[in-house]
Amino acid sequence: MTSTQESDSETAVCGCIREPLAFWLWHRLAGAPDEKRLVGVTQVESIRFRTRDGNTLGGYKLVAANPKGCLLVAQGNAMLADHLVADLQRFRDLGFDVYVYDYRGYGLSEGKSRLAAIVTDYTEIVTDLQTRGYQRLHLYGISIGGVMLLNAVGQSTLYTRLVVDSSPSRISPLGCPERYDPVRSLPPDSSRLLIITGERDRVVTPRQMAELLAVAESRGASILRDPEFAHPYQDTSSATHRRRQTAIAEWLRKE
Repeated sequence: MTSTQESDSETAVCGCIREPLAFWLWHRLAGAPDEKRLVGVTQVESIRFRTRDGNTLGGYKLVAANPKGCLLVAQGNAMLADHLVADLQRFRDLGFDVYVYDYRGYGLSEGKSRLAAIVTDYTEIVTDLQTRGYQRLHLYGISIGGVMLLNAVGQSTLYTRLVVDSSPSRISPLGCPERYDPVRSLPPDSSRLLIITGERDRVVTPRQMAELLAVAESRGASILRDPEFAHPYQDTSSATHRRRQTAIAEWLRKE
């Protein structure tokens, strides 16, 4: 990869200091990959994806016995793929091949972590999954993962269903261009979307989600508001977390 290619593909769009600093802090919170997190996980394999700008993204695939579709998961900004693999087995057991990658610059993945580049990565990943013969291609975005997926393919026809879990309506107040605001990437027909918000979420509050919820609902999206939900993977009890995951599973299983 030439320096010009790197400059073009990994340009900071949310401020030349603010964006790299934010990702640096999130990297520190995410920590390093740890194979011990995979102990006890079955039917899992390491995967790699080569981006058009020459970086290799690392992650994991949970392999269903007789897949009826696939699920691509985009995690929160302080998470690694291996944080989620054990929990995502429930979706594999429903008959979906489950894919989860570390964001570029995180964990197993090469490159510099930049918003625009990560959005492009997910456009490429979803486009690649489209060629693999799956009858159903589902997406699940957690927090910033919902921002990435909506920007990458929200208005496209590449996916079957998309779950946006606890993502803000806008990121332009953080210094990003308005074109990256998730609310601007909602499709005119949002009936393929489920958007989740929790009244106990102090990371992305219901107020920060209000515009996204209102616009999406007016366009036919399904909305799940729960008084007990906190931010994903921060629920106060395992029962509450299971209830969230069950609701997602039921949505993805709908014909």
